[in-house]
Amino acid sequence: MHIYWTKINKIVQEASQVRTYMLDCPEGFKWEEGAHTHFALVGFNAGDRPNRKLIRHMSISTLPYERSIGITTRLKDQCSEFKTILKDLEVGDDIAIFKTHSNVPLKRGNKNVYLLSSGVGLATFRPLVLKYLNQTADIKHIYSLNIDSSREFLFSDIFQSAPDKNFTTRFVTDRHGYYNKLKHLATDKEGLFYIVGSDEFLLQNIKVLQLAGIKSEQIILDKHASQLPEFLSDDMSV
Repeated sequence: MHIYWTKINKIVQEASQVRTYMLDCPEGFKWEEGAHTHFALVGFNAGDRPNRKLIRHMSISTLPYERSIGITTRLKDQCSEFKTILKDLEVGDDIAIFKTHSNVPLKRGNKNVYLLSSGVGLATFRPLVLKYLNQTADIKHIYSLNIDSSREFLFSDIFQSAPDKNFTTRFVTDRHGYYNKLKHLATDKEGLFYIVGSDEFLLQNIKVLQLAGIKSEQIILDKHASQLPEFLSDDMSV
C-alpha cells in the first residue's frame, strides 16, 4: 500500500457546516469520477498499528483536470475527534491519502441515469456530472435528485438543469417530497440508479426502487463488491 502525503492548498466553505479541502496532487496519484479514498491526519501511522480514529473513508469531489483533490465533508458543532482536528487545519497542513478506488464510475449504455443522494453525498456525484457535461455521448439523460433539510444546497454552479445537455437537477428538503419524486423516476424500467448516502438512506431507496420493479443490476452503490449482498437482493421485502 502506497501512502501519498500531500498538503491542503485551499479550503472552500461550501455551506455553513460544509467545507471542501483542496489538496495538492502528489506525483503518481491517479483517480477517476466517483472515486473514494482513505483520508488520514498526521499521526495516524505513528504507532505499531494505524490509529483508525484519524482515518476516514471520503469521496473525491473533483476530477483530475481541476488539478486539486477535493474532499467535501460536513463539520457539525459537535463532532468526532477526527473532524474536530480537521476543523482546525489550515492551508499548508499535511494530509495522507491512500487506497483510492471508484465503485461508481459513469456508465455509458445509452440509458437514462439517475443520481440519488442525501446532503453532502452529492459530492460523490459532482465529478460524474462534470464528466457527463463535458462528454454527453451514450447517455440519454441524467437526472439528479438530492434531499437536504438544511436548505443549503451544494454545488449549485454545477447542479443546475441544462435542457440542451439533457441534464435535470432537483433539490428537496423533506422525505415526503423526495420519495414522491423517486417513485416517479422509478417508472423508467430501463434506467440506471446511482445512490449515495447513509446505509439507512440506501436501504429506503432500494426498497422503493425494487417495489417499482427495478432490478438489482440497475442499482449502483458506492460500496465494495463484498458489501453489495447486504443491500441488493431481488427480494422485494428489502
